[in-house]
Amino acid sequence: MFVQYALAQAVDAGTLTTGRLVGTVAALVALAGVVAGALAVARHRRRGATAALATGVAGMAAGGIVVALAEGGPGTGYGIVGGFAALAIGLVAAALGGLGLARTRARV
Repeated sequence: MFVQYALAQAVDAGTLTTGRLVGTVAALVALAGVVAGALAVARHRRRGATAALATGVAGMAAGGIVVALAEGGPGTGYGIVGGFAALAIGLVAAALGGLGLARTRARV
């Protein structure tokens, strides 16, 4: 008699699941925030710094939701790798946005 365990089954690497899609989009949003933050810090742009802060926080929020709802580890199709990437990249974007805002306040 076989005992069935409630383990997450791995899906193929090329399969685009909803979790993978949301994790990837969250990471791309956070990456856009890093680009906006780097440009804002280099050019002293307040609007770019605000955009970087907002997109960084949005990427971290979406990545956190993906990680919190994932029922399996990497390779199971829940998007946990993209979620963790969005958390890390979003943190960098938010830090760059905060640095950009601090520099524009000091400059004015």
